[in-house]
Amino acid sequence: MRDEILGWIEEDREELVRFLSNFVRARSPNPPGDTTEATAHIAQFLRARGAPFRIIAPQPSMPNVVGTFAGEGSGRHLVLNGHIDVFPVDESERWSHPPWSGAVVNGRIYGRGVVDMKCGTTASIAAYAYLHRLRDRLSGTLTLTAVSDEETFGPWGARYLMEHHAHEVLGDCCLNGEPSGPITIRFGEKGLLWLRIAVRTRGAHGAYTHLSPSATKIAAHLIRDLEQVCEVPTPADADIQRAQDEAGGLVDQALGPGAAATVQRITLNIGTIAGGLKVNMVPGICSFDADFRLPVGYGREDIMPKIEAVVGRYPEASITPINYAQPKACDPFGDMSAFIASNVQELRGYRPKPILSMGASDARLWRQRGVPAYIYGPFPHGMGQADEYVDIEDFLHVVRVHALSALDYLTGYHRRLGS
Repeated sequence: MRDEILGWIEEDREELVRFLSNFVRARSPNPPGDTTEATAHIAQFLRARGAPFRIIAPQPSMPNVVGTFAGEGSGRHLVLNGHIDVFPVDESERWSHPPWSGAVVNGRIYGRGVVDMKCGTTASIAAYAYLHRLRDRLSGTLTLTAVSDEETFGPWGARYLMEHHAHEVLGDCCLNGEPSGPITIRFGEKGLLWLRIAVRTRGAHGAYTHLSPSATKIAAHLIRDLEQVCEVPTPADADIQRAQDEAGGLVDQALGPGAAATVQRITLNIGTIAGGLKVNMVPGICSFDADFRLPVGYGREDIMPKIEAVVGRYPEASITPINYAQPKACDPFGDMSAFIASNVQELRGYRPKPILSMGASDARLWRQRGVPAYIYGPFPHGMGQADEYVDIEDFLHVVRVHALSALDYLTGYHRRLGS
């Protein structure tokens, strides 16, 4: 079966490249979040191959593709997950190739969303279609979830499916193709806590600073003081620390210089700030949005008392929660992690290392419900920037790894665990 899958992928090489290129052309920026054209593209691919699926669209402009089939024997349930929506495009950016062109140039595919994450979603779709052809020789169940609305945390996408179709989409394990770099396997991710902090004063004429404190000045001091919250030590548990130690320099290589020292630290980003009406007026209002990223093992209940203590020094300030995602990890050395590492070893001659991720993904929704979820995808070349691209060989490699690892999971190929 492994040889059959690899043969099919090689035979379909040009077709897979064309599918991904056209997938990029099917615009799906979020906002506004309309993925109907891109969903139709997926549906056409699956329908042509006789792979079962249905459309679940609680929000008509944000449909989700969900497919499930069972093998001949009983066994475990694997869920393949990817998202259809992508970042919007800043029209002022200069692209070498138009952002919605899906241009295939010099061994690369260019365009918005090709890395985040239409490459990985294509790997899920292709793996699902290939394994459906082998269903009479598989055990267990395979489910595809190609969802909308990930870029806005999934109220109409994966979160909706979890809340209304959990029996179909939860499974025993999840495999996701978010950009991660083929040298790493993501087994967990930092959480996020988003807060809007508003400072209100009476305000005054700009020459009469004695009549009112400045809301913008208070906000500036408050932002500085909030950095103190990030100084709290957050040690990792034994398995996470072991994975971090074994990954070594790969963490910085995959996530950028300094990542290894940051992944288990609290960080703060002030994403937006607004205040004042005019240069010659003392501002009476200033608000800013604070993005705290929380390491695994450190949750909202741990950090909020510290944030409230700092904000409490400023009677003019108030806090409004915006969003929260719990930090969560699964076993870095679990079955799927071992299957991925063994397949990459056979295909490319090295073993990717399990690491924590710093950004949020839909994989968190499975982990938060006790289901192990692993991410293996392409390098994040130009993710969210101009000239986003994926190397075609990396794309096809991710397709191979997803298909073979799903096969291993559904055939109980335990010999590979000791590889």
